[in-house]
Amino acid sequence: MSDTFDLVLKGGIVVNQDGEGARDVGVIDGRIAGIGSFGREQAGEVIDCTGLHILPGVIDTQVHFREPGLEHKEDLESGSRAAVMGGVTAVFEMPNTNPLTTSGDALADKVKRATGRMHCDFAFFVGGTHDNVKDLPELEMLPGAAGIKVFIGSSTGSLLVADDPGVKAILQVIRRRASFHCEHEPRLDERRGLRVPGDASSHPVWRDEVAALTATHRLVSLAKEVGKRVHVLHVTSAEEMEYLRNVKDVATVEVTPHHLTMDASWYQRLGTLVQMNPPVREARHRDAIWRGLAEGVVDVLGSDHAPHTLEEKQKPYPDSPSGMTGVQTLVPIMLDHVAAGRLSLARFVDLSSAGPARIFNIATKGRIAVGYDADFTVVDLKRRETIRNEWIASKAGWTPYDGVEVTGWPVGTFVRGQKVMWQGELTAPSKGTPVRFMEALQPSS
Repeated sequence: MSDTFDLVLKGGIVVNQDGEGARDVGVIDGRIAGIGSFGREQAGEVIDCTGLHILPGVIDTQVHFREPGLEHKEDLESGSRAAVMGGVTAVFEMPNTNPLTTSGDALADKVKRATGRMHCDFAFFVGGTHDNVKDLPELEMLPGAAGIKVFIGSSTGSLLVADDPGVKAILQVIRRRASFHCEHEPRLDERRGLRVPGDASSHPVWRDEVAALTATHRLVSLAKEVGKRVHVLHVTSAEEMEYLRNVKDVATVEVTPHHLTMDASWYQRLGTLVQMNPPVREARHRDAIWRGLAEGVVDVLGSDHAPHTLEEKQKPYPDSPSGMTGVQTLVPIMLDHVAAGRLSLARFVDLSSAGPARIFNIATKGRIAVGYDADFTVVDLKRRETIRNEWIASKAGWTPYDGVEVTGWPVGTFVRGQKVMWQGELTAPSKGTPVRFMEALQPSS
C-alpha cells in the first residue's frame, strides 16, 4: 500500500461491510487505496469528516432525466446536479424519452450526451418492445446499458408490452436481470371511468392494487417458466409484498421513498403533486411496504425521479401528468426515517448501495473497500434541515416535501475521488462516466 494518497477523508465514521467505525479512507487515482489511520502528511488533500458518517456512494437505480425530447422538464446535466446535491453518486436513467431508448444508436446518443456533462456516474436502461426483441441480447451488453426495462402497464411515454407472449419473448432472449413496471393494462382500461375529474385521490382507485398484483403475478409466472431473473420496480401494495416474499429466487424488489413516506391523506393537501404511477395508496399499503423492508423482502430503493413543471402538474386531474421529483430528496427523507428508528443506517446502506451493486452486478461500486471506486455519500445524521423548493436543483423546481423538516442531511458527494458537492455547493466540473457491469465488461483498450 502506498504511503501517499491523492485524498484522505479523515476522522469520519465509515459504514461498510464491517459495520460502523472511526476510520480514515485513502484514495489514489479515483479508487479506494487504503482504510485505516493516516497522517495528514500522507495525503495531497485532506477532507475533515469529524462528526460525519461516510457511506458508500448512493446509487439511485430509477430516474427519468427527460433528455432527449423533454428538456423543458429536466436534462442530463440538471438531473445529475440534483443527484449530487442530494448525495447521490450514480443513477440509472429510464428509456421513455423522445426518441425512446430502444436502439443502439439511441443508447450511444445518451452516453455521448452524458459523458463529461453529468455530475454523477450513469447508466441507461434500454426499453424492451415488441419490435426490438431480437436486438435485446446485444443491446443489454452495450457500454452504458443498465439492462432492459419493460412497461407491462402504460405510464409516461409510449413504451408498452401488455401481452404475455410479448413479455415472454423478451424474457426468453435476455441474459441480464430485466426491470419491470407492473400494472395490468386491461384492468387500467376497464377502470378508466373511475377517475373523478378534479380529484387526484381517485388515482389509486383507478390504478388499484389488483392491477399491480395481477401484473406482478403474471410477470413472475413467466419468469419462472423461462428461468430468468426479474426486478419489480416501485412496489406499492400490501398484496404484492405478500406475494413477492415467496418468489425471491426469481424476483428482486424496489420500493421508493415516497411510497414509504406518503399515504392517501397527502392528496388532500397536495393534490396532483402526489400523483404517481403506480399511485400513493392507503396507509395499510405503506405499512406493508415497511414490513417488507424490515423482513428483507425489499432489495433496493429507487427514487423514480420523474419531473414535470408545476404548470403541467397543476392541470386538473386526470389531465395532470404522473410523476414528481425525488433524486435530490432520497437521502434526506430516508435519513429522517433512520433518525425516527424505522430502519438502521446499515439497512439504508444495503438498500442504496450494496443492494444495487448486488442486483445489477455493478463493477467496483457499492461498498467502501480497497480497489473500489472512491464514491462516497458523506452525511450528518444529526443535522436538522427543512426541505424547500428553493433547494431543488431540478429544472422542475419543486418537491412534494417542501416545508418538511428532516433529521439527517447529505454534506458531501464524492464520485471516483472527486469532491463534486460539499456543504450545499458544487465544487468540481461535471465528469460523469458510464457505470460498468460485471456481466457486460468491455475488453481493455
